[in-house]
Amino acid sequence: MVASIADRIFFSAWVLTCQHCEGLLFKRQASNRFRQSRKGIVYHKENLCHFIHSLMKLPTILAASLLIATSACGGGGGSTAATTTGTTTTGTTTGTTTGTTTGTTAGTTTGTSTGTTTGTNTGTGTTTGTGTGTTVVTLEKKAAALVAKLGKSSRFLVGLGSADLADIQKQGITPDIYDQYLVGVGAGSWPTWNSPSGAYVQVVAQNADKLGAIPMFTLYQMASNGDGNLSGLTNTTFMKNYWDNVRLMFQQIKAYGKPALVNFEPDFWGYTQRISNNADPATVSAQVSNNPDCSNQPNSVAGLSKCLMQMARAIAPNAYIGFPPALFGDLHSTAMSYMLKLGADKADFIVMQTLDRDSGCFETVPQVSYCTRAGTGWYWDESNLTSPNFKEHFALAKTYYQGLQLPVLWWQTPLGVPSTQIGGSSGKYRDNKVRYFLTHASEMVAVGGLGAVFSTGEVNQTSINTDGGQFKTYSTSYLAKPAALP
Repeated sequence: MVASIADRIFFSAWVLTCQHCEGLLFKRQASNRFRQSRKGIVYHKENLCHFIHSLMKLPTILAASLLIATSACGGGGGSTAATTTGTTTTGTTTGTTTGTTTGTTAGTTTGTSTGTTTGTNTGTGTTTGTGTGTTVVTLEKKAAALVAKLGKSSRFLVGLGSADLADIQKQGITPDIYDQYLVGVGAGSWPTWNSPSGAYVQVVAQNADKLGAIPMFTLYQMASNGDGNLSGLTNTTFMKNYWDNVRLMFQQIKAYGKPALVNFEPDFWGYTQRISNNADPATVSAQVSNNPDCSNQPNSVAGLSKCLMQMARAIAPNAYIGFPPALFGDLHSTAMSYMLKLGADKADFIVMQTLDRDSGCFETVPQVSYCTRAGTGWYWDESNLTSPNFKEHFALAKTYYQGLQLPVLWWQTPLGVPSTQIGGSSGKYRDNKVRYFLTHASEMVAVGGLGAVFSTGEVNQTSINTDGGQFKTYSTSYLAKPAALP
């Protein structure tokens, strides 16, 4: 029996709730079905937070590195990476000429096309030659190349996540991407939500179709034992169920038959980096080779990330995948190296984040239970004169864009409404990322942006039902004059 969409949306929203405890606390629910939670990126050394904000007085050349630490003092969740395969053409031309020479060139193009060209040349002599040429998609063209594969126009895309289909349709909003979570391992996990097992993927995909959007799935299974609890990595039962779910997800995406996006395990990569030796995922044990789809991969987190990509390519070629870099402040200096060792540069896009909650939620005094984090400066300066600000964040995004050589997709971006009054109340906390992003999309394109997905990171945050029509207004205005991709 198909579960109600409202039930699914409620779960997707509930899965994002959390509290602060040494940075991150997994808030559990007694019910198996609604026991997951979601947290933001938080740096849990309060003293460093104060130190960072004092450093904000340094010259702007340090702005990007300061912003990441500031973000760490205040949350955000997710990550992503991507790869575009270049086109290689190998051809052999052989011709013998007595007056007229006819030559045939055969070329095979990886991932695109195969063709034969026949030409006639006039001359005398014998020519035998072999040539190999490579056509590579340049970095600045990768966003447009991926968007074309997704079947969309060559412009910066705008998406929505964790929202009810009916609420989106009621306002006449037309997102390019429609995102939902896939959560849990074992009893109560996402494959059990509908019948037959795994049909929830089709429910989300069909809803995306109704919106004219690309379905996006945020795989968030590693938090099943608690946010940051990595005990499942070496547990045979847990990992068997984990891989079974991953296989089922890709089988369902293949059955869907159209392009889909997958965001791999937000925050998980940061937790594994923290327990690794020398920021090397190969030093963190995980059961991988007992998965028949990845018997060739090592039993480590490095093998786990490569297995996720290997399964995607083998089972669902229509799935485009991304990894979210951990924007934890204490990991910033080695985060890029860690993502490269995971092989995140072999994916299709990077998942970038800001905060997973409205800025105003952290500004309340005293802080509410679902927005308890150390730090200040949650609300970014739109004039880009004081820190934190948007230019600094885009500089940070650019480092990942250039480091992983992949286009950037912002994810779980807050929906709050700008206000001169700090704080706010449940469902109406202030934030200004919708306004800035959708009126400065060209700045995001300049740092590799292919799109931004907006959604609530917790059930008390501003949503499209409580924003007074803000998202509808700004998204409509943006789509009337969108930012073109290079």
